[in-house]
Amino acid sequence: MKKIFIIFLTAGILSCGAHQKNPENADPMDYANSITSSELKDHLYIFASDEFEGRDTGEPGQKKAAEYIVNEYQKTGISHPEGMSNYYQTIPSEYFNGKFNDTENVLGFIEGSEKPEEVLVISSHYDHVGVDDEGNIFNGADDGGSGPVGILEIAEAFKKAVEDGYTPKRSILFLHLTGEEKGLLGSKYYTENPVFPLANTVANLNMDMIGRIDEAHAGNDNYVYLIGSDKLSADLHELSEEVNDTYMKMDLDYTYNDPDDPNRFYYRSDHYNFARNNIPVIFYFNGVHDDYHRPTDTVEKISYEALAKRAKLVFLTAWEIVNREDRIVVDKTQ
Repeated sequence: MKKIFIIFLTAGILSCGAHQKNPENADPMDYANSITSSELKDHLYIFASDEFEGRDTGEPGQKKAAEYIVNEYQKTGISHPEGMSNYYQTIPSEYFNGKFNDTENVLGFIEGSEKPEEVLVISSHYDHVGVDDEGNIFNGADDGGSGPVGILEIAEAFKKAVEDGYTPKRSILFLHLTGEEKGLLGSKYYTENPVFPLANTVANLNMDMIGRIDEAHAGNDNYVYLIGSDKLSADLHELSEEVNDTYMKMDLDYTYNDPDDPNRFYYRSDHYNFARNNIPVIFYFNGVHDDYHRPTDTVEKISYEALAKRAKLVFLTAWEIVNREDRIVVDKTQ
């Protein structure tokens, strides 16, 4: 009986292994193209609606937004990290010295097939600034809306690849951050209380405001500002450039990557808390517009084609990071 059991066990292992295919043999554009402007629009029209009350940190609207993200992951079949009881990393009010209510980072996760301990973090904040004293709702369609719906589509694309047998070699954490508008507090909390060791976090791709077209690129939906790609890793910067050249051929604008740029955007979004822990980062950004932190940052002003292109670029960059033989090399310091 023991010999028969071993034979069946071995056959079962081989059968499971046969289902797993090498992602290097896949065309990632097959999955990138599942990221569509129409699906992004469907998500954002809900996510940046009045129902979510501006998604202010710790307030009911932010809780509804977190629940929406979780429901979408459950529909897609993407789970939370195994060591967590649910999708929420709760940040207690005490962490904010009582200034804000308890709030939550939301985490989706796909485990890698070959190097599961190595983790790529794809992030964006989903909070915004809420409602003012006059009852005006700050919907934050671009700021805090475009990024998280982009992550949902990127996660779904990776899940489709997994269903076809192309599980990424490294793990991917889809990290929706709270409290960014209060001072990058959600990402600060995560990096102080990481679900996966920071030493095993190979890179962070962060999106914040990726749904609009700024004045400098009027009429051009085929650009994105990149910030930080070369700050800690020449390897990451070169990979990013090569992925774009191969698949998307977007105009990569490094204006705000200049150390002397007075806007200092490198220090102003959630990627920075990863960078300050020597984790290589890329910050994807559409530039500034007059609706920033105003009630006029609404869904009808989003360029959904631009949003889709930027989300595809992030997906394709992530695909290369998680499936290449070697992890990203850190060759510079903060």
